[in-house]
Amino acid sequence: MSDDILFRHAVKADLPAIIALHEADEMGGHGDAWTPELQPVYEAAFDELIADPRERVFVAEQHGAVIGSMIATLLVELTGRGKPHVVFRSIQVASSHRSLGIGAAMMAFAENDARARDAVVAELTSNIKRKDAHRFYDRLGYAQSHLGFKKKL
Repeated sequence: MSDDILFRHAVKADLPAIIALHEADEMGGHGDAWTPELQPVYEAAFDELIADPRERVFVAEQHGAVIGSMIATLLVELTGRGKPHVVFRSIQVASSHRSLGIGAAMMAFAENDARARDAVVAELTSNIKRKDAHRFYDRLGYAQSHLGFKKKL
């Protein structure tokens, strides 16, 4: 991985680039697009995320361009003696920057932040179709432990 990658908390000015990462993700299929009509929706969601002390929005930046992003949510459970754990979600690295170590470094950055917040477990979900991502998470030490379900409301 190049030494010129910066990992940091996202700011509102990063939103167009973050949404562009998701828009370029054909497999995710969320229909994201940075348009004048949707801009207020994304801005409201971002404002809500950064206002919550349990939420973190991170970006990977190279030469001033956002090339990766993720959200880290700290959760407290009643089980596990009430120890916090972190859930990583909306993880993206620009397709032009994959397989360069950026994703692994971004995950390590987020894991270190979670440890600093006393999290003892990190978890994430990944679309069942993302076989390359599954191999990536496996290489980072994540083990498949649960079967997830979704229902549209």
